[in-house]
Amino acid sequence: MLPQVRLTLFPKTMSDNPQEQPRALNGRAPDVFTHDGWVPMRDYGEDAVDFVIVGTGAGGGTLACKLAEAGFSVIAMDAGAYWRPLEDFASDEQEQTKLYWTDDRIVDGDNPIHLGANNSGKAVGGSTVHYMMVSLRFRPEWFKSRTKLGYGADWPLEWREMWRYYREAEEALCISGPVRYPWGPHRPRYPYRAHPLNAPARYLARGAEKLGIAWSETPIATLSAPRGKAHPCVYRGFCASGCTTNAKQSVLNTWLPRALAAGAEIRDLAMAGRVETKNGRATGVHYFRNGQWCFQCARNVVVAGYTIETPRLLLNSSSSEFPDGLANSSGMVGKNLMVHLNQSVFGYSGDEIRSYKAPPSLALTEHWNYEDRGKDYHGGWCYMAPGPLPADWARTVSAKGKWGAGLLEEMSRYNHAVGLKMVGEVLPYERNRVSLSEQTDRYGLPIARVTFGFGDNERAMRTHALDFMDRALEAVGVTERWRNEEETAHLMGTARMGEDPATSVVNADCRSWDIPNLWVCDGSVFPTSGGVNPSLTIQALACRTGDRIAELAARGEL
Repeated sequence: MLPQVRLTLFPKTMSDNPQEQPRALNGRAPDVFTHDGWVPMRDYGEDAVDFVIVGTGAGGGTLACKLAEAGFSVIAMDAGAYWRPLEDFASDEQEQTKLYWTDDRIVDGDNPIHLGANNSGKAVGGSTVHYMMVSLRFRPEWFKSRTKLGYGADWPLEWREMWRYYREAEEALCISGPVRYPWGPHRPRYPYRAHPLNAPARYLARGAEKLGIAWSETPIATLSAPRGKAHPCVYRGFCASGCTTNAKQSVLNTWLPRALAAGAEIRDLAMAGRVETKNGRATGVHYFRNGQWCFQCARNVVVAGYTIETPRLLLNSSSSEFPDGLANSSGMVGKNLMVHLNQSVFGYSGDEIRSYKAPPSLALTEHWNYEDRGKDYHGGWCYMAPGPLPADWARTVSAKGKWGAGLLEEMSRYNHAVGLKMVGEVLPYERNRVSLSEQTDRYGLPIARVTFGFGDNERAMRTHALDFMDRALEAVGVTERWRNEEETAHLMGTARMGEDPATSVVNADCRSWDIPNLWVCDGSVFPTSGGVNPSLTIQALACRTGDRIAELAARGEL
């Protein structure tokens, strides 16, 4: 049962603060391309719809677009605010923490993970509003890593099919990338030209060449040329804190405007608390909005709250019919939580670097994603050229024990700092999980407990990666090098897809094995994490899921 609470979170009078008062109301939604602008929006009221989607990030927002364009009635709800980037975002790191999910969560385990800017977003558009825009495809063998590479778990999908959906996502985001990408099967040219390299990217390129490995401009979701009302990137460097110009191609300004135009309704500041079920089927979602609990009826429910909130909602929706939570006959809901290794090596150059200029990660190498020789561990990793902003850099160097005068001295050399940062595959372990704690949040809902610890495989990968990145920087004359060994990024797993209902939560179509009209569409369905940023794969999966739902509906199989 939901707690019987009524909160006065939102005043009855209109507020200018989108974190206090919903904006998407009364048949209109914010126009993300103008100041104070609005676009028309379908208002379904309390009528039952074909699909209610919880979450509007890379999975839910993309799927909302696909389903609405296929002719389904869709309501997509999000716990976060509906921002207009042109007027709501500031060139201020502290101000932009409003984009992160910082609600209370309990973290424990052998290696408790940090949650927030590096892996959790709370906004319409989800984490894509502040993501780094790196848009990479999985290595084909990763979709069958157990069969072909001897570790992890096989995905119930074939890489050739995913290649088509990767292309759909890349075109929707107008990815800016190189003419030829040096790893993996051939792919068409990216929609937009690659961005020119900034100083950190040039250091990465030179270091890779010194060590005899390939490098490339990074395919990223920020415009290198105009697109409609969106301007090209002006290289201000605040990508991870929200883009004020709409050059960043996020779900907020790509998939969701299309969804609205196709008849979807978006409900911001709508915190889902429970999925209701009856006679083995989902009937709708209880959610908190405008100071009260509401219920939205739906013929299908999609949970797309990402890797922590998705299992939290499924587990909190237990009932006499599903005492262990929804979609959990396998006992896999919440288990196999994965992150990415995100360790880095930094040092100083005699050159002026100014790493904040331009988007971060403008160059990368995937050499160790595609080369398996010389490893004493499973899995892959890539590395990129990061561009930390000043406050972020202060936090980074303070990890060296710098404080007071020592920290000021370190910050005085900020413009000469240069580094390399990895994105490394973490294996799925059932012991790493999301569960419900006994503590509750302001809505009266159980807080998520996030338990995590590395294995020997991750420790071996981390050692190899740090040693290699250190050599790459040394090769180009970077001195006073030091290692940041604690960082992680991204979240995956906890509702894995598979071919066996006994060991997975959903099938290849992201459809629950247990409840036929309950779907999960976000990074939680990943059986393995791969050695690349997950956002493009999540969007490609959502594109495929939308097409599969339309096909199933046409055959009367929903």
